[in-house]
Amino acid sequence: MSDLPEIHGLCHARFAAVKDAFAANFTDAPEGLNELGAGFSVAIDGETVIDLRAGWADTARTQPFETDTLVPVFSTGKAVMATLIALAVERGLLDYERPVASYWPAFGAAGKDAITVGQLMSHQAGLPGFDGDADPTLWFDRTAVLERLCAQAPMWEAGAASGYHPITIGYLAGELFRLVDGRTMGTALREEFPGLDLWIGLPEAEHGRVAQMRKPTAAPDLGEIDAVKRSAFLDKGSAPGGRGSTEWRMMEIPSANLHGTAKDLARLMTVMATGSFEGQEMLSEPTLAAARRERIHGRDRVLPFVMGWAAGWTMNAGLDIFGPNPTALGHYGWGGSCAWADPEAGLSAAYVMTRQSPHLIGDPRAVRLQTALYASL
Repeated sequence: MSDLPEIHGLCHARFAAVKDAFAANFTDAPEGLNELGAGFSVAIDGETVIDLRAGWADTARTQPFETDTLVPVFSTGKAVMATLIALAVERGLLDYERPVASYWPAFGAAGKDAITVGQLMSHQAGLPGFDGDADPTLWFDRTAVLERLCAQAPMWEAGAASGYHPITIGYLAGELFRLVDGRTMGTALREEFPGLDLWIGLPEAEHGRVAQMRKPTAAPDLGEIDAVKRSAFLDKGSAPGGRGSTEWRMMEIPSANLHGTAKDLARLMTVMATGSFEGQEMLSEPTLAAARRERIHGRDRVLPFVMGWAAGWTMNAGLDIFGPNPTALGHYGWGGSCAWADPEAGLSAAYVMTRQSPHLIGDPRAVRLQTALYASL
């Protein structure tokens, strides 16, 4: 056992068990995944009731995990990406039921003309990766990535099944948003939610605040491997490479490289829990219903789970990875981070950490926190 670091931050008295669970993750986490540095935050009806942090921001344990420590949350950023798309729907710039090609004609090539915005956001477009060899440096050329994906045919019948798009969905949703809104998602995030320490594309001046991650000691279990899974996760060109961390942090990949804090992720997710942000309505009930509803359910072509997808979020029903309420929805990121919204409880929450696990969803440290949280409500 390692010594328990000092726990800092806010925790209302009724949630004392959550603070105990957070502390336990540093000393006897399941599977030996003892935390190095972590944060956990919860808002109820928009009010932050828990905001805990502890540990170290670096693997050498010399820099404390502070309130302004930024954590790379990888695919947890998809929850933010999907919220920005929902805002575009609310403003009439997009319609989940219209074809993507009606906004972006080039996307409709190679049999993709009927794929709707809702199908794209729920991973039904059949574009989880490239259908041939690609150099990992290609991902640093946004235009080249988009041209290749537009020319590519779906890897399965679009709309027939989901197949998680680990990185490509960020380029596709980001470009769709840019075409109808005029801003990149990184710019829109800063302008729509001023004051939140969340970044899609992190300026170099902020890089000194970024926590160091300790990578998983084992690869995730993807189940039986086929060509679709290889294109999404395993091919040489399935993920960016060949450039340094500075370039990676500065570029905008809404699906993969958001940096932020647990508190501000939880605050942003109040939009999906309640429709409002800091007392201002952001999404009307019709938009919330369209964004939250399950659009596909079944065995995913990429992830080894039977699961449901809303318009960009993983549905909790059947998985129980965001607490007990089936209407909760959110997203996990590589290594264990997560953010979710629970409309039934009016609750939003986020967990970030620096020691990564091999769990694709349902990291046991996050589940421990969720169990204690819901038992305290």
